[in-house]
Amino acid sequence: MDYQENEILPENKSPAKPAKAITLKTWLAMGALAIVGQLAWAVENSWFNKFVTDMITPDPRPIAWMVAASAIVATLTTIFMGTWSDRSRSRWGRRKPFILIGYGLWGVMTAVFPLTALMKNISTAIVMVVLVDCIMTFFGSTANDAAFNAWTADITPSNKRGRVEGVLNFCLFVAQLISYTAAGMLIESKGYFVFFYALGGLVTVIGVIAASQIDEPSAETLPKPETTYWQDIRDLLDWRVLVENRKLFLLLLIITIAGIGFQVSFPYLIIYVTDTLEMPISSYMVIGGAMLVGSAVLAIPLGFLAEKINRKWLTLVSLLLSALGYFLFSTSTNLILLALYGLLWLGMNTAFAIVSMAWLKDLLPVESRGRFLGVRMIFAVMLPMIFGPMIGQALIRQFGTPTMLGAEAGFLPAPIIFVIGAIITVFAIIPLFFFDKRKTTDQTKA
Repeated sequence: MDYQENEILPENKSPAKPAKAITLKTWLAMGALAIVGQLAWAVENSWFNKFVTDMITPDPRPIAWMVAASAIVATLTTIFMGTWSDRSRSRWGRRKPFILIGYGLWGVMTAVFPLTALMKNISTAIVMVVLVDCIMTFFGSTANDAAFNAWTADITPSNKRGRVEGVLNFCLFVAQLISYTAAGMLIESKGYFVFFYALGGLVTVIGVIAASQIDEPSAETLPKPETTYWQDIRDLLDWRVLVENRKLFLLLLIITIAGIGFQVSFPYLIIYVTDTLEMPISSYMVIGGAMLVGSAVLAIPLGFLAEKINRKWLTLVSLLLSALGYFLFSTSTNLILLALYGLLWLGMNTAFAIVSMAWLKDLLPVESRGRFLGVRMIFAVMLPMIFGPMIGQALIRQFGTPTMLGAEAGFLPAPIIFVIGAIITVFAIIPLFFFDKRKTTDQTKA
């Protein structure tokens, strides 16, 4: 899974010695790992779902099962493998073995994914699709979410963190742009099998080469952990932080509800545009490209606004405008209007993501930031990706257009998935009214 929010890394997990200046070799390795990793996530979040519909079954339920299972695996992997890498003291490095092996096997499993369509029994094919996606997610989350993100924090001096975050966000934009454009063109011209083989090979080759070039502080100089592995896991899932911080729980509730609204329709977006609206993949590339480029352009000014404007009201406005974008997207079949409405939808969703993450960091007690990582992922990633697609598939089965793929019956997504997504997003504003009315700009005023 692709988690665009910045991870809240443990403050007490940094290297014993201050990080040195970042070399050109490290910058290049970091950029390469970030791009291929985010590209793999972007493809999983979009083209995997389209592949299932086109090659296995038009039934929307397997997509919901695949997304939910993958979200659970990603969350648990980040918690358990991230803790393992924190405690690692091997002579090969602290994070490097996880990154190198993880990226290598991540690419292999990506290349294996289309082979699930060769299963003659549809039920077996569906089980294998979910299983292979979960295995791929395990290696991806180990390499990228757990180890790579922690490595970037380990090697970055405090005065370079803004620069590193800028590079990583630029790599995210490049990866998503490739997914929206080049990926679609390759699938349209060469087919799914060539596409997934090429992507898997790219992730493995570039990932292994780049990972072999990274440097990191010597793990042997770090003090040995004073607690056991399972004590660290228990601390990561410290629910007392929520019990003791009402505002933090309310904000996480907002993030969860808004995330569910987003996930009602997003896993089915490509299928809706190309199958329900019967537009070519090139049209989807126009819509997706407009949404992505527009959101990227808005990201910087929105980041400044998040620091200048009352966060409660900026959250309210971004959620309402995002819901409006959802609704308008459901009303049109015109390419230009779909691109504009999609930009409003995703642009305002980006605004919400920026302001909610800034607000979340304000509300986190300083002594609990690291332990809170696992709890945050449950609310921000796992729950939305379980319940959102399940609601979406139920709506598609009830209101979608019946279709056939060989002997397999299914349904094409209906516009109502965007309408219900909009309604759920509006419900996300309700917890806002339980916050204090005073200005929410820092932890003391949140």
